[in-house]
Amino acid sequence: MTATERSLQLAQAAAKAAADKLAESVLGIDVSEQLALTDIFVIVVAGSERQVGAIVDEVEDVLRDLDAKPIRREGDRDARWVLIDFGDIVVHVQHEEEAAFYELERLWRDCPVVDLGVPVRPADSAAAEG
Repeated sequence: MTATERSLQLAQAAAKAAADKLAESVLGIDVSEQLALTDIFVIVVAGSERQVGAIVDEVEDVLRDLDAKPIRREGDRDARWVLIDFGDIVVHVQHEEEAAFYELERLWRDCPVVDLGVPVRPADSAAAEG
C-alpha cells in the first residue's frame, strides 16, 4: 500500500507552507507500509522556537483551507518539537537541535521518500537563486 492522493496533496501543501516560512529543511517519508495510522510523515526543521511556531501556524492555516483539521497537536509549550496529526499525514516541526538529536529521517530510512514539490533544503535553493 502506498500513500493516497489525498495524503500526497496534504503533504505537498504542508511542505510548501513550511518552505514559505523559510524552513531549514523539509522531507516527506511514505510510512504507509509501516504504520496503519498515517500515510506520510512531513519532517520540517526550523532554526528557532519562534520559527517552529510560525511554521506550525502556517501549516495549520494552509491545511485548514483544504478541509484538513488537526486531530492532535503536541509539543506547543516549548516549541522545540511540535507534532501535528492530520490523520492522513503527520507533520513534525523540529528545532534544529532536536532534529539532529532524534534523526527521524534515519529512523525511517527504510521507507520511501516522497516528492513534496519543494527542495529538501528550501533555504539553500533561495540562496542559489539570489
